[in-house]
Amino acid sequence: MNFLAHAFLSFNHPEILVGNMISDFVKGKKKFDYPKKILAGIHLHRAIDTFTDFHPATKEAKYYLKDAAGAYSGAFVDVVYDHFLANDASQFMETTLQLTAQNTYSVLSNFQQQLPSPFRQMLPYMLSQNWLYNYHSMEGIQKSFDGVVRRANWFIKHRSLKHAFIYQCAPAFVNVFLHVRVLHPLLLRWLKAYFFCLPYYLRWQQVVHRFP
Repeated sequence: MNFLAHAFLSFNHPEILVGNMISDFVKGKKKFDYPKKILAGIHLHRAIDTFTDFHPATKEAKYYLKDAAGAYSGAFVDVVYDHFLANDASQFMETTLQLTAQNTYSVLSNFQQQLPSPFRQMLPYMLSQNWLYNYHSMEGIQKSFDGVVRRANWFIKHRSLKHAFIYQCAPAFVNVFLHVRVLHPLLLRWLKAYFFCLPYYLRWQQVVHRFP
């Protein structure tokens, strides 16, 4: 999961950030248990995923990891996207990346009571290992890869392929980066339009949910 991208694309809105970060942990109608702005963040996360997952740049990026990762190529592309975002000098210097990470952790900690249990249990590890900041380093990315591998049944059944996968990914980074450079400006332009429309979208949601 590309936590850094979703934090970055919350644009310093605390409730939007919380919803954006927890969205994958909120299933079905549970999303309607959250306040309006957190719900907007949940919807934003899913809109971002739809935009990126179906964009040709992402499909091409996944192609370079397909032989090594199979159906999990998308999960690893997410991690790679965060790596290049963390190293994008037009968005972050080292100090601003660290500040973004710490601000994100602070907001999430302030909303602990509203975090889904699995996310709340994961949060101390995110903080202690400084996941968001460490996406900038190859060591941090390898740890993120290891985390995906541990959670993926296919890799658990093929443990001998784990290290081969890591090495196969290295040359693919350059190819994936070319597609990230195409995708990020498009995504930022789309999000500006999304946030412009967000107040109208929230009012529409209120109307829709009055009806069964």
